[in-house]
Amino acid sequence: MLHDEEFKTWLMKAQQGDEAAREFLLEQNFNLVRSIVHRFSNRGYEWDDLFQIGCIGLMKAIERFDLSYNTKFSTYAVPMIIGEIRRFIRDDNPVKVSRPVKELAYKIHRAQEKLQGIKGREPTIAEVAQMLKLDAADIVAALEAIQPVASIFELAFHDDNDSVTLLDQIRRSENQEGPLLDHLALTEILARLPKKERTIIELRFFEDKTQAEIASLIGLSQVQVSRLEKSTLKAIRQFLQTS
Repeated sequence: MLHDEEFKTWLMKAQQGDEAAREFLLEQNFNLVRSIVHRFSNRGYEWDDLFQIGCIGLMKAIERFDLSYNTKFSTYAVPMIIGEIRRFIRDDNPVKVSRPVKELAYKIHRAQEKLQGIKGREPTIAEVAQMLKLDAADIVAALEAIQPVASIFELAFHDDNDSVTLLDQIRRSENQEGPLLDHLALTEILARLPKKERTIIELRFFEDKTQAEIASLIGLSQVQVSRLEKSTLKAIRQFLQTS
């Protein structure tokens, strides 16, 4: 990891066209790209392909990061890397989306990136709508239209030797009370959880946040979030099995 002054020196060189400086900063942040690529590892794409796409997002972050931003470079780079990978997956989507909707979605992503750089956090739908002078409903509709298609065999979550797919969540039979996340007992369980554990579960599985994103939001380390998530899921499963 580079100290702040070292990073500023290398960044200024890279933004002035120094290829060696740019390559150096890329190498210093490869682990950041790797950690994000793992989030998309079950989408049916080659890991190396997603890594290359993620590096494109990293390069854009290096080119556009302004040292006057009151935020760390990694905080700025993460949404740009994620955005680049999502755009790649979106463009490869088998569901056809009209060109006007794609163009609107592209404008939205650009606005999100710009606001991310200004605010140092993920912007809200209302903030994006205000910037583009559009209704929030139009923003949501465009973003929903370009979401990648999920396989019913995609993992919803995985913990040790226990995996749950999307199919497990929607499948019903005469001997089942309902899919896991619709189980009536789950509402009761979540209500009983301590605030911190409940927040982690809601952000992780209802808002599709990564452990790193959750850690940043609630002020814990990623390791702490991982441990709390694992122990909470174990407690939920035990409760469901005995209910």
